[in-house]
Amino acid sequence: MRKLISTAAGACLLALSAAGTAGAEEAATKRFYDPATGSFQVIKLKPSRQTANPVPREVITYDGPYKKGTIVVNTEERRLYYVLGDGKALKYGIGVGRPGFTWAGTHSITRKAEWPGWTPPPAMRKRQPDLPYHMPGGPDNPLGARAMYLGSTIYRIHGTAEPWTIGQAVSSGCIRMTNDDVAHLYEQVGVGTKVIVVR
Repeated sequence: MRKLISTAAGACLLALSAAGTAGAEEAATKRFYDPATGSFQVIKLKPSRQTANPVPREVITYDGPYKKGTIVVNTEERRLYYVLGDGKALKYGIGVGRPGFTWAGTHSITRKAEWPGWTPPPAMRKRQPDLPYHMPGGPDNPLGARAMYLGSTIYRIHGTAEPWTIGQAVSSGCIRMTNDDVAHLYEQVGVGTKVIVVR
């Protein structure tokens, strides 16, 4: 398995969004600022999905090689699997790193936090100087309702106040989940849980 590609990349993209609609028949759009390119990117989504989870979690049949209690993040599929054992797994939709910010590796959860504060890494602040040095935890915080910190990396599995980004590649390397899903996963796992990220 390939190791971490870029530790200089920022952990989480602070997405600045604005909604737009183009009529009942057309998809709504969300815009977010991508500091890596210095431009706005557009995500199309159905109006009915603007605040709902676009990829509801489900229990699936699992016959993969990983044992019970393992988290498997498939960045290409944009799905996270929590192996339950007995041939089952919980499957969640996730948001992943945009091109240039993807990575793979094996780590363990080293810390868990509820409504965590966010301190943008220096590399991210260099790309986007107007970011705050620190943002207290809360509903508008980019880390959302829960965060699970991965090893000694700058990456986390965390919530988001922007559920329309689930299923998209828009972050700076962190794994995003809806606040509801990340709170659900948070209750299933503990410090020491193995996390395998594959591309």
